Amino acid sequence: MRVDAVVGELAERELPAYVYDVSGMGKYAARVVGVLGGAVEVFYAAKANPDSAVVRAVGERVAGVEVASGGELRHVRDALPEARIAFGGPGKTDAELRLALALGVERLHVESPHELRRLAAITEAEERTADVLLRVNLAGERQGAALAMSGPFGMDPDLITTCLPILADAPRLRLRGVHAHLASGLDAHTITAQQKEILDWARPWLAAARVPRPEINLGGGMSVNYADPEDRFDWTSYGAAVSALALPDETLRIEPGRAMTVHHGWYVTDVLDVKRAHGRAYAVLRGGTHHFRTPVTKNHDQPFHVVPGPRPHEPSVTAEPVTLVGQLCTPKDVFARHVPVDHIAVGDRVVFAMAGAYAWNISHHSFLMHPEPTFHYL
Repeated sequence: MRVDAVVGELAERELPAYVYDVSGMGKYAARVVGVLGGAVEVFYAAKANPDSAVVRAVGERVAGVEVASGGELRHVRDALPEARIAFGGPGKTDAELRLALALGVERLHVESPHELRRLAAITEAEERTADVLLRVNLAGERQGAALAMSGPFGMDPDLITTCLPILADAPRLRLRGVHAHLASGLDAHTITAQQKEILDWARPWLAAARVPRPEINLGGGMSVNYADPEDRFDWTSYGAAVSALALPDETLRIEPGRAMTVHHGWYVTDVLDVKRAHGRAYAVLRGGTHHFRTPVTKNHDQPFHVVPGPRPHEPSVTAEPVTLVGQLCTPKDVFARHVPVDHIAVGDRVVFAMAGAYAWNISHHSFLMHPEPTFHYL
């Protein structure tokens, strides 16, 4: 395994560490774009992993990058100065809206009538134009979704219609289409059905609003299976299905994040202690969920494998289940619970897979003030 060669070369002082296969991320992004065959534009959702090397590796292979804050916007613009950028997310400040205009954001996803009015006033005061997509949040049961988007995200169909008179009085705003990200964690069949639902609503609404050559951003939400790292989102069947939905006089766009990068990142650490408590075995690892919050956030066992240390150590556990925990003073600092291992000992290294998205960037870094991880790129 390619990452294991890097793991073996890491000095103890470099642990814990994140290892990103940025070459693999770029190739994977190119494959996704190729499978879609030009029927759909792909924007990378930077919130999944905004590491500059990751943004460049993926962003250079896709049509653009989606950001959700002024900080992300500045960061992505620095990493990819020429990138097409879409700016979404609720609660944008006036300062962020002005920044979006100053840094040449291609599309602003507007979340409410109030945000639209504020943007109209800013464009008028600064004598700038802005191209907008209105975000719609369609009601309905989201079967199979790991995360369904609630009220703060976008507008229901009644509310979004109240934006039309605002736009009519805002000569510097241009309505380009609609945006709809309704749920996450969906397989190819389910996400295609959801996106058909979006199109069935959006097309007649945009026609009634007289939007020429409309853009419909279908969001992201492609599933990731942490229980089986080899189970990947079926881009081939999705590409065929979504291509069949596309019409020649419109632009369809998606914003995958986690599914683009998660499989090409690892969190690497070592075993500090092995002990028993109430009949169960525990391995205490350097680091913890302040570095890698994903397993406790999603309440799952993070997939891992053990790389033996340079020489046998005690204490150890052989051929029995082990719970892997970190250094934090909380019982929630758990990577995986009661998982069978062949052998694990003090000094071994543990390589957690599927750490390429929503990992370091969503973690509570300052809790207990442990050292930050190091970062390494393949």
